[in-house]
Amino acid sequence: MTPFLPTASQGNQTSSTLRADLLLAAFLIGLDVAVRLLPHALNLTPLAASALFAGVMLRHRSLALLVPLTAMLLSNLVIGFDDWRISAVVYGALALTAVAGMWAQRHRLFRVVVPVMLSCSLMFFVTTNFAVWAFSGIYSLDMAGLVQCYIAGLPFLKHTVAGDLLWTAVLFGGAWLLTRRSQPSPKTA
Repeated sequence: MTPFLPTASQGNQTSSTLRADLLLAAFLIGLDVAVRLLPHALNLTPLAASALFAGVMLRHRSLALLVPLTAMLLSNLVIGFDDWRISAVVYGALALTAVAGMWAQRHRLFRVVVPVMLSCSLMFFVTTNFAVWAFSGIYSLDMAGLVQCYIAGLPFLKHTVAGDLLWTAVLFGGAWLLTRRSQPSPKTA
């Protein structure tokens, strides 16, 4: 259990937890879409961090998976879509990040959140660059082309990792601060 997830009893709290999850999911989707549509530094978006955050925080697992997928779909309706095969890999990598958040929820979050986010950033880099190599037609379909594709992607990796860690700190730090503020202060004797 995460340090800032309230425990919910069965019964009438089910509807309140669903309502809270829906509000948080809507906030994360809105944040992702807004940042993606507004001018921003290359790859400094909250998509992966919000997927991880959703996986950790949302008690309704399907919502955690819907956060990055819905945000990508809505923003791509405005921005446009890539080759469907490359898009499928991007969407899949972001969904796996939400699954990693579900896994991280079962561990001491403060110990695993940064390593999990870094692992997800690297997984995203490896899988999406492989898809670009395989499906874009930009690179030769041999080992030299694959190496060239990964080398060309290194500047994106730097920004992806920086953005993922920044937004992870913002989301998890913000949740921690909100939890601390909502807890009653201990009475002094």
